[in-house]
Amino acid sequence: MPRYRSLFRTPEFGPLFLGSAAQTAAQTVGGLALATLVYRATGSPLLSAVSMFGPSLAQVLGATFLLSGADRLPPRTALTAIALVFAAGTAAQALPGLPVGAVFGVVLVLGLVASLGGGVRWGLLNEVLGKDSYLPGRSLFNMMSGLMQITGFATGGALLAALSPRVCLLLSAALYLTAALVLRLGLTDRPPRTAGRPSPSATWRTNALLWSSRPRRLTYLGLWLPNGMVVGCESLYVPYAPHAAGTLFACGAFGMFAGDVTVGRLLPRAVRRRLATPLLLLLATPYLVFWARPPLPVAAVCVTIASVGFGASLVQQQRLMDLTPGGLAGQALGLHSSGMLTMQGVGASLAGAVAQVTSPAAGMTVMAAGSVCVTLALATAGRRSPVPVPVLESAGARRGRRRSSGRPGRSSGGARPGRA
Repeated sequence: MPRYRSLFRTPEFGPLFLGSAAQTAAQTVGGLALATLVYRATGSPLLSAVSMFGPSLAQVLGATFLLSGADRLPPRTALTAIALVFAAGTAAQALPGLPVGAVFGVVLVLGLVASLGGGVRWGLLNEVLGKDSYLPGRSLFNMMSGLMQITGFATGGALLAALSPRVCLLLSAALYLTAALVLRLGLTDRPPRTAGRPSPSATWRTNALLWSSRPRRLTYLGLWLPNGMVVGCESLYVPYAPHAAGTLFACGAFGMFAGDVTVGRLLPRAVRRRLATPLLLLLATPYLVFWARPPLPVAAVCVTIASVGFGASLVQQQRLMDLTPGGLAGQALGLHSSGMLTMQGVGASLAGAVAQVTSPAAGMTVMAAGSVCVTLALATAGRRSPVPVPVLESAGARRGRRRSSGRPGRSSGGARPGRA
């Protein structure tokens, strides 16, 4: 397996990495500020959770209508435009006197735009690094995400103690602008990976092809459902500990970082392949302790231990890539990202609804128990699945590859695996 240091010698990896880091920092600072702003204005755990994770709910619409653009748009242009839209939307949320309904309207728009981002980014990473280096590259991105979330939530918590949530949203918008500049200047103007225009019909056809395999379906469900329910637990940090939510988010990010380092770098492939179910169980079970409403130090330990389980996504993504045609890399990764984020939004909404009628601690416990049950059910179904056969590219993908043969930068690459 290539060393992390060698990845930065690959052209374009550095700018893509730095631009994604700036976007992750913007998302953490802005998300915490927006959830705090909404909670102070409404006192509602449900609205607070949806404001922070609501963009994820719109991912299902993007996955249905827009996802074909992941392979059919120039990556540099698409990534730069997405960062600029987020900068504008985040700045708009900071406007004084903006009604809560308008805030959620902006959240919906940003979710639709974000549905394209995962497929474009991870498809480009697969193209830049190639099959053999994708897994360590994705692991490094996950580690970066964990570190930036630790920094972002800790910094965001400190900023919210000294500044207003609206000022923090403006700082988040500035970080999105920085990401757009890094991506525009650092990436090569590559052509789309697949010929043709993005369209809803192209999106539906490819999604149907990806969904047609039972082993792939189970892998997608394993990536989406347990993760989404546990993020529902995370969405209640603000109402559970209004003055220390940043601490809990930072502990969760540290645990995720530790899990990604262990799974992505320290464990051999033969061991790693057997750990998906144990890691998913680890992801949920510590949250069952919240039924007793533990004090902040105990809650922080539980959150840190549980978040190590997010390393399961690397194992599952590697399996997804083993089952996926190379020409469908961008859309397959985009479907994973959009579905995962959609279920995170659903999980946050369900957790907020339970907390609204009971308590944040009860909402976290219910979602954790659901995640454990789903993980065990999927593990049982997976043991009954037939051994997967090698996958073949669709006719459309072959035609697109023939049209683009001989043109530099059009190679679709191979396999790829994260939590975004």
